[in-house]
Amino acid sequence: MTFVVTEQCIRCKYTDCVDVCPVDCFHEGPNFLVIDPEVCIDCALCVPECPIDAIYEESDLPEEYADFIQINAELAKQWPEITATQDPLPDAETWADQPDKRRFLILEAEDG
Repeated sequence: MTFVVTEQCIRCKYTDCVDVCPVDCFHEGPNFLVIDPEVCIDCALCVPECPIDAIYEESDLPEEYADFIQINAELAKQWPEITATQDPLPDAETWADQPDKRRFLILEAEDG
């Protein structure tokens, strides 16, 4: 089993979870974090650190987030590793409790 970052993280990108990870399994996209399932050691240290409850153990993942197992695995191969806490996105507080954020997931950095 591994841990999975879910939809709640989209447009927030709190990184409190990153500092406690002993194996640096987090990867950062433009507006979302993912966990590399190949690196995660299932320690669960990240779960209580997430202020918006966006991280689940795969076996406890709500059904509506099942596709995030694949999303995390695929994007972890594409996005750079993140190893230190950073500021959340500027409007993270506005988005923290919003449902249905999947459509806002940015897969690639925007040019500009």
